[in-house]
Amino acid sequence: MGIGIGILLLVIGLILLFAIKEFPASVQEFVDPTTVGWILVIAGVLSLVLALVMNQRARTTHVEERRDI
Repeated sequence: MGIGIGILLLVIGLILLFAIKEFPASVQEFVDPTTVGWILVIAGVLSLVLALVMNQRARTTHVEERRDI
């Protein structure tokens, strides 16, 4: 998962938490939109953190030099 997916999950989760006040009754019987929103926010934040950590590791290179005398 990259940075883009993390941002997407975060945005969708925040929309479910704050923008959508009421779902149709048929959907609310099975799923609580607030719970799904929090799950997506947490998944988005974790995805962003993991993507940034993995990108930082990929940038650090270790060069070993050998010289024959």
